[in-house]
This record gives sequence, structure tokens and C-alpha cells, in this order.
Amino acid sequence: MQDKKFVLVLGGARSGKSEFAEQEADRLGGPVTYIATMDPADQESARRVAAHRQRRPTGWRTVEETRNLPGRVAEAGLETGVVLVDCLTLWLTNLLLDDQIPHPGAGEEEKEFYINSQVELLASAAKASRSSVLLVANEVGLGLVPPYPLGRVFRDLAGRANRQLAAAADEVYLVVAGLAVEIKSRAVRTGIGN
Repeated sequence: MQDKKFVLVLGGARSGKSEFAEQEADRLGGPVTYIATMDPADQESARRVAAHRQRRPTGWRTVEETRNLPGRVAEAGLETGVVLVDCLTLWLTNLLLDDQIPHPGAGEEEKEFYINSQVELLASAAKASRSSVLLVANEVGLGLVPPYPLGRVFRDLAGRANRQLAAAADEVYLVVAGLAVEIKSRAVRTGIGN
């Protein structure tokens, strides 16, 4: 097994980001814990979950976690190996749409603050892990501005989360049309303000 590292894999829908992250997890070696964040609420999402399960090697341990991702990454990272999270964007969606988070009746600013703090905890858990950690996320900022407020809040949260995690990650890959490019080492400047 290679030295542990924290890797962020970004890409659009059906870009090949999950497949790339799975190949990278396999290449890194050691036991793999796959943390799935999708809550299969309907038949279509259940089919997606089944397709992902079928593609994964049988020896990988799968953990389903839709809310407490920082805690699960910290727990899985106590052992050496690889922790693969797919996907952060669904996790952010779960948090944003849960009307009990951070508590019933929380306002938009309070909810955003809570979600941003969870992203910080996730970055800390990934950095502190004894395992290599791979996080998969959608790059949602390349499309049109959503025409409704919740869509804009989500896009902004996802963009900020990707930036926070990219700043903390050792490597950041962008996957487009099945082609992965490591972009952090090629970045001209990092840490550009919000």
C-alpha cells in the first residue's frame, strides 16, 4: 500500500468520476470501505444504487451514510486502507432537504452555517485519517444559474464545499468525458476568495 493521501474527484453527471475513483481506490491497495450517501427513495434511485453495487469488487466493505459523513469517515479511517465516499453532492442534498437539520425550524443562514461546518469536519476527518480518503463530488457550477432559490442555495453550497475540500486535498482530479486530469498540481493560484 502506498502512503495515505486525501483525493477529491470532481466531474459532471455521467462523466466517469465514480469509475475513476473506484479504479484509484483499487490502485491504492489495502482494504476498501465504500461509503454510499444516496438514500434510494424511489425505483430509479434504487436502480442506480444496484448498478454501483454490482460494479464494486465483492471484497469491499460498504457503509451507507446519508447524514453523519464526517463521523463515518473518521470511523472508517481508523484502519489503514482506503475510504471512498460517493458522493458528496448527494450528502449535501440530504442535509439541505432535511428539515430537522440542524434543528426543526432552522433558518436558511443557520442551515448553511451548519452544512459548511460539516464540510469543515469532513475535511478534518479526511486529513486525520490513517487511510487514504477519496471523495467524489459533482461540479455543479458550470451550468446555468438555477431559476429557483433552493437551486441557487444548493449550487452555492456545493461550490463552496468543493472549494473547501479541494484546498485541503492532496490531489484534485477533474473528470470530463471519461478523462481524468489532476488539476491541483497544475493550478496557477489557490485559495482565491469566495
